[in-house]
Amino acid sequence: MFPSPTVIEAERFALLPPALRLAEPVDRHGVRRDNLLEGPSFTRAGDLLCVDLLNSRILSVDRGGRFSVALQYRGNPNGLKIHRDGTVFVADRDGLLVADLAAGTIEPRLPRAFGEPFRGLNDLFFAANGDLYFTDQGQSAMDKPDGRLFCLRADGRLQLLLDNLPSPNGLVLTPDDANLYVAVTRANAVWRVPQNLYPGGEAGRVGVYIHLSGGTGPDGMAISDEGHLVVAHIGMGAVWVFDPLGVPVARVAVGGRSVTNVAFDPAEPDTIYITEIDTGAIYRARIPCRGRAMYSHQEHA
Repeated sequence: MFPSPTVIEAERFALLPPALRLAEPVDRHGVRRDNLLEGPSFTRAGDLLCVDLLNSRILSVDRGGRFSVALQYRGNPNGLKIHRDGTVFVADRDGLLVADLAAGTIEPRLPRAFGEPFRGLNDLFFAANGDLYFTDQGQSAMDKPDGRLFCLRADGRLQLLLDNLPSPNGLVLTPDDANLYVAVTRANAVWRVPQNLYPGGEAGRVGVYIHLSGGTGPDGMAISDEGHLVVAHIGMGAVWVFDPLGVPVARVAVGGRSVTNVAFDPAEPDTIYITEIDTGAIYRARIPCRGRAMYSHQEHA
Protein backbone atom coordinates (compact mmCIF):
# COMPACT_ATOMS: atom_id res chain seq x y z
CA MET A 1 0.00 0.00 0.00
CA PHE A 2 2.87 2.38 0.90
CA PRO A 3 6.62 2.34 0.29
CA SER A 4 8.58 0.66 3.07
CA PRO A 5 9.33 3.20 5.81
CA THR A 6 12.90 4.03 6.75
CA VAL A 7 14.13 1.86 9.63
CA ILE A 8 15.89 3.73 12.44
CA GLU A 9 17.67 1.89 15.24
CA ALA A 10 17.14 3.45 18.66
CA GLU A 11 19.99 3.58 21.16
CA ARG A 12 19.61 2.85 24.85
CA PHE A 13 19.85 6.05 26.87
CA ALA A 14 19.10 4.91 30.42
CA LEU A 15 18.59 1.57 32.18
CA LEU A 16 16.52 1.30 35.35
CA PRO A 17 18.91 0.00 38.05
CA PRO A 18 18.07 -3.14 40.04
CA ALA A 19 17.57 -1.10 43.22
CA LEU A 20 14.61 0.69 41.58
CA ARG A 21 12.93 -2.41 40.18
CA LEU A 22 10.25 -4.46 41.88
CA ALA A 23 12.02 -6.95 44.16
CA GLU A 24 9.45 -9.66 43.43
CA PRO A 25 8.22 -9.36 39.83
CA VAL A 26 4.49 -9.71 39.31
CA ASP A 27 2.58 -11.44 36.55
CA ARG A 28 0.94 -9.00 34.14
CA HIS A 29 -0.84 -10.45 31.12
CA GLY A 30 1.26 -13.62 31.30
CA VAL A 31 4.60 -11.82 31.58
CA ARG A 32 6.69 -11.31 34.71
CA ARG A 33 7.28 -7.59 35.23
CA ASP A 34 9.58 -5.69 37.60
CA ASN A 35 8.74 -2.24 36.19
CA LEU A 36 6.18 -0.41 34.11
CA LEU A 37 7.81 2.77 32.82
CA GLU A 38 5.38 5.21 31.25
CA GLY A 39 4.58 8.88 30.74
CA PRO A 40 7.90 10.49 29.66
CA SER A 41 7.82 14.30 29.89
CA PHE A 42 10.64 16.84 29.99
CA THR A 43 10.89 19.56 32.62
CA ARG A 44 12.07 23.06 31.77
CA ALA A 45 15.31 22.21 33.59
CA GLY A 46 15.94 19.45 31.04
CA ASP A 47 15.31 16.38 33.18
CA LEU A 48 13.06 13.62 31.91
CA LEU A 49 10.24 12.60 34.23
CA CYS A 50 8.40 9.31 33.89
CA VAL A 51 6.21 7.10 36.05
CA ASP A 52 6.61 3.50 37.14
CA LEU A 53 3.17 2.05 37.77
CA LEU A 54 4.36 -1.15 39.43
CA ASN A 55 6.52 0.72 41.93
CA SER A 56 4.10 3.65 42.49
CA ARG A 57 6.77 6.24 41.71
CA ILE A 58 7.55 9.29 39.70
CA LEU A 59 11.11 8.97 38.44
CA SER A 60 13.55 11.57 37.16
CA VAL A 61 16.29 10.87 34.64
CA ASP A 62 19.12 13.38 34.19
CA ARG A 63 21.02 14.08 30.96
CA GLY A 64 23.57 11.46 31.90
CA GLY A 65 20.90 8.74 31.98
CA ARG A 66 20.87 8.42 35.78
CA PHE A 67 17.55 7.51 37.43
CA SER A 68 16.40 8.90 40.76
CA VAL A 69 13.10 8.78 42.65
CA ALA A 70 11.35 12.15 42.37
CA LEU A 71 8.31 11.05 44.40
CA GLN A 72 7.21 7.80 46.01
CA TYR A 73 3.53 7.50 46.88
CA ARG A 74 0.75 4.97 47.29
CA GLY A 75 -0.98 4.91 43.94
CA ASN A 76 -1.01 3.63 40.37
CA PRO A 77 0.49 6.28 38.05
CA ASN A 78 0.03 5.59 34.34
CA GLY A 79 0.62 8.93 32.60
CA LEU A 80 2.28 12.26 33.31
CA LYS A 81 2.25 15.73 31.80
CA ILE A 82 3.57 19.05 33.08
CA HIS A 83 1.56 22.28 33.27
CA ARG A 84 3.09 25.54 32.09
CA ASP A 85 3.36 26.63 35.74
CA GLY A 86 5.47 23.55 36.54
CA THR A 87 2.76 21.53 38.27
CA VAL A 88 3.00 17.82 37.46
CA PHE A 89 -0.33 16.22 36.50
CA VAL A 90 -0.58 12.44 36.88
CA ALA A 91 -3.15 10.11 35.33
CA ASP A 92 -3.65 7.54 38.07
CA ARG A 93 -6.00 4.61 38.54
CA ASP A 94 -7.45 6.65 41.42
CA GLY A 95 -8.10 9.76 39.34
CA LEU A 96 -6.33 12.91 38.17
CA LEU A 97 -3.61 13.92 40.63
CA VAL A 98 -1.25 16.90 40.94
CA ALA A 99 2.26 16.61 42.34
CA ASP A 100 4.65 19.19 43.77
CA LEU A 101 7.99 17.44 43.44
CA ALA A 102 9.90 20.12 45.32
CA ALA A 103 7.57 19.75 48.32
CA GLY A 104 7.28 15.97 47.93
CA THR A 105 3.49 16.04 47.85
CA ILE A 106 0.76 14.63 45.62
CA GLU A 107 -2.97 15.20 46.00
CA PRO A 108 -6.22 14.69 44.09
CA ARG A 109 -7.16 17.26 41.47
CA LEU A 110 -10.16 15.35 40.12
CA PRO A 111 -10.87 12.01 41.86
CA ARG A 112 -14.33 11.52 40.36
CA ALA A 113 -16.38 12.35 37.27
CA PHE A 114 -19.89 13.63 37.84
CA GLY A 115 -20.08 11.90 41.23
CA GLU A 116 -18.72 8.53 40.12
CA PRO A 117 -15.18 7.10 40.35
CA PHE A 118 -13.06 6.94 37.22
CA ARG A 119 -12.47 3.49 35.75
CA GLY A 120 -8.70 3.92 35.53
CA LEU A 121 -7.03 6.94 33.94
CA ASN A 122 -4.30 6.25 31.42
CA ASP A 123 -2.82 9.31 29.65
CA LEU A 124 -3.30 13.05 29.27
CA PHE A 125 -2.49 15.98 26.98
CA PHE A 126 -2.60 19.76 27.42
CA ALA A 127 -3.94 21.95 24.63
CA ALA A 128 -2.29 25.32 23.99
CA ASN A 129 -5.14 27.09 25.82
CA GLY A 130 -4.72 24.98 28.98
CA ASP A 131 -7.55 22.51 28.35
CA LEU A 132 -6.55 19.07 29.61
CA TYR A 133 -7.67 16.01 27.66
CA PHE A 134 -7.37 12.60 29.31
CA THR A 135 -8.36 8.98 28.74
CA ASP A 136 -10.21 6.74 31.20
CA GLN A 137 -9.23 3.27 30.04
CA GLY A 138 -10.14 0.98 32.91
CA GLN A 139 -10.59 -2.61 31.69
CA SER A 140 -12.22 -1.64 28.41
CA ALA A 141 -11.62 -3.76 25.33
CA MET A 142 -13.25 -4.80 22.05
CA ASP A 143 -15.74 -6.93 23.98
CA LYS A 144 -16.27 -4.17 26.55
CA PRO A 145 -16.05 -0.80 24.76
CA ASP A 146 -16.71 1.43 27.75
CA GLY A 147 -13.49 3.46 27.85
CA ARG A 148 -13.96 7.22 28.06
CA LEU A 149 -12.42 10.44 26.80
CA PHE A 150 -12.69 13.56 28.96
CA CYS A 151 -11.67 17.19 28.75
CA LEU A 152 -11.06 19.33 31.81
CA ARG A 153 -11.44 22.82 30.40
CA ALA A 154 -9.08 25.56 31.55
CA ASP A 155 -12.05 27.24 33.27
CA GLY A 156 -12.66 24.12 35.41
CA ARG A 157 -15.56 22.57 33.47
CA LEU A 158 -15.38 18.81 32.95
CA GLN A 159 -16.74 17.38 29.69
CA LEU A 160 -17.28 13.77 28.70
CA LEU A 161 -16.43 13.67 24.98
CA LEU A 162 -16.73 9.92 24.29
CA ASP A 163 -17.82 6.92 26.35
CA ASN A 164 -17.55 3.99 23.95
CA LEU A 165 -13.87 3.39 23.33
CA PRO A 166 -12.26 -0.08 23.46
CA SER A 167 -9.18 0.80 25.53
CA PRO A 168 -8.36 4.51 25.01
CA ASN A 169 -4.71 5.24 25.70
CA GLY A 170 -2.33 7.97 24.47
CA LEU A 171 -3.64 11.14 22.88
CA VAL A 172 -2.40 14.29 21.11
CA LEU A 173 -3.90 17.32 19.41
CA THR A 174 -2.95 18.32 15.89
CA PRO A 175 -0.96 21.60 15.68
CA ASP A 176 -4.08 23.50 14.55
CA ASP A 177 -6.11 22.02 17.45
CA ALA A 178 -8.68 20.81 14.91
CA ASN A 179 -8.37 17.09 15.64
CA LEU A 180 -7.59 14.97 18.65
CA TYR A 181 -5.86 11.67 17.92
CA VAL A 182 -6.58 8.91 20.43
CA ALA A 183 -4.71 5.59 20.55
CA VAL A 184 -7.34 2.87 20.93
CA THR A 185 -5.14 0.00 21.99
CA ARG A 186 -7.42 -3.04 21.79
CA ALA A 187 -8.75 -1.92 18.40
CA ASN A 188 -5.11 -1.59 17.19
CA ALA A 189 -6.02 1.80 15.78
CA VAL A 190 -5.71 5.55 16.18
CA TRP A 191 -9.04 7.38 16.11
CA ARG A 192 -9.55 10.94 14.88
CA VAL A 193 -11.85 13.02 17.08
CA PRO A 194 -12.70 16.37 15.40
CA GLN A 195 -12.73 19.30 17.81
CA ASN A 196 -14.09 22.12 15.67
CA LEU A 197 -17.45 20.81 14.45
CA TYR A 198 -19.62 21.83 17.38
CA PRO A 199 -19.48 25.13 19.30
CA GLY A 200 -19.82 23.40 22.68
CA GLY A 201 -16.75 21.25 22.12
CA GLU A 202 -18.66 17.99 21.80
CA ALA A 203 -17.08 15.19 19.78
CA GLY A 204 -18.72 14.30 16.49
CA ARG A 205 -18.01 12.40 13.26
CA VAL A 206 -15.31 10.32 14.94
CA GLY A 207 -13.40 7.97 12.65
CA VAL A 208 -10.38 5.72 12.34
CA TYR A 209 -7.27 7.62 11.27
CA ILE A 210 -4.69 4.81 11.25
CA HIS A 211 -5.11 1.04 11.51
CA LEU A 212 -2.01 -0.77 12.76
CA SER A 213 -1.13 -4.43 12.28
CA GLY A 214 0.31 -6.89 14.78
CA GLY A 215 1.55 -6.34 18.30
CA THR A 216 -0.96 -5.33 20.95
CA GLY A 217 -1.80 -1.86 19.73
CA PRO A 218 -0.88 1.82 19.91
CA ASP A 219 0.05 3.20 23.32
CA GLY A 220 1.58 6.65 23.93
CA MET A 221 1.94 9.22 21.15
CA ALA A 222 3.62 12.52 20.29
CA ILE A 223 3.10 15.13 17.55
CA SER A 224 5.47 17.19 15.45
CA ASP A 225 5.26 20.83 14.43
CA GLU A 226 4.24 19.76 10.92
CA GLY A 227 1.64 17.27 12.11
CA HIS A 228 3.66 14.04 11.96
CA LEU A 229 2.18 11.52 14.37
CA VAL A 230 4.63 9.44 16.41
CA VAL A 231 3.11 6.25 17.82
CA ALA A 232 4.54 3.80 20.36
CA HIS A 233 3.34 0.34 19.26
CA ILE A 234 3.38 -1.94 22.28
CA GLY A 235 3.99 -5.60 21.47
CA MET A 236 5.70 -4.67 18.21
CA GLY A 237 8.92 -3.21 19.63
CA ALA A 238 8.59 -0.17 17.41
CA VAL A 239 7.71 3.49 17.26
CA TRP A 240 6.03 4.53 14.00
CA VAL A 241 6.30 7.96 12.38
CA PHE A 242 3.37 8.89 10.13
CA ASP A 243 3.33 12.01 7.96
CA PRO A 244 0.34 14.43 8.18
CA LEU A 245 -1.56 12.30 5.63
CA GLY A 246 -1.05 9.14 7.67
CA VAL A 247 1.66 7.65 5.46
CA PRO A 248 4.28 5.68 7.46
CA VAL A 249 7.66 7.32 6.84
CA ALA A 250 9.83 5.74 9.55
CA ARG A 251 9.90 2.80 11.94
CA VAL A 252 12.08 3.17 15.02
CA ALA A 253 13.26 -0.24 16.22
CA VAL A 254 13.64 -0.53 20.00
CA GLY A 255 15.50 -3.16 22.05
CA GLY A 256 12.36 -4.67 23.55
CA ARG A 257 8.82 -5.43 22.37
CA SER A 258 6.85 -3.54 25.03
CA VAL A 259 7.21 0.09 23.95
CA THR A 260 4.84 2.19 26.06
CA ASN A 261 5.32 5.88 25.30
CA VAL A 262 7.36 8.54 23.57
CA ALA A 263 8.31 12.21 24.02
CA PHE A 264 10.23 14.76 21.96
CA ASP A 265 13.27 16.41 23.54
CA PRO A 266 12.71 20.20 23.72
CA ALA A 267 16.49 20.77 23.56
CA GLU A 268 16.86 18.60 20.43
CA PRO A 269 13.41 18.67 18.81
CA ASP A 270 14.20 15.96 16.25
CA THR A 271 15.06 13.45 18.98
CA ILE A 272 12.51 11.23 20.71
CA TYR A 273 12.82 9.41 24.03
CA ILE A 274 11.01 6.08 24.39
CA THR A 275 9.97 4.09 27.47
CA GLU A 276 10.18 0.29 27.18
CA ILE A 277 9.26 -2.17 29.93
CA ASP A 278 10.70 -5.52 28.78
CA THR A 279 14.18 -4.13 29.34
CA GLY A 280 13.19 -1.43 31.85
CA ALA A 281 14.98 1.17 29.78
CA ILE A 282 14.61 4.49 28.01
CA TYR A 283 15.77 4.64 24.39
CA ARG A 284 16.31 7.58 22.09
CA ALA A 285 16.43 8.12 18.34
CA ARG A 286 16.63 10.96 15.85
CA ILE A 287 13.68 11.04 13.47
CA PRO A 288 12.80 13.08 10.33
CA CYS A 289 10.56 15.68 12.01
CA ARG A 290 10.67 18.16 14.88
CA GLY A 291 8.50 17.91 17.96
CA ARG A 292 5.82 20.44 18.75
CA ALA A 293 6.51 22.33 21.99
CA MET A 294 4.50 20.87 24.83
CA TYR A 295 2.34 23.09 27.02
CA SER A 296 5.01 22.93 29.72
CA HIS A 297 7.45 24.72 27.41
CA GLN A 298 5.09 27.22 25.80
CA GLU A 299 5.36 30.85 26.78
CA HIS A 300 2.39 32.77 28.18
CA ALA A 301 0.45 34.65 25.53
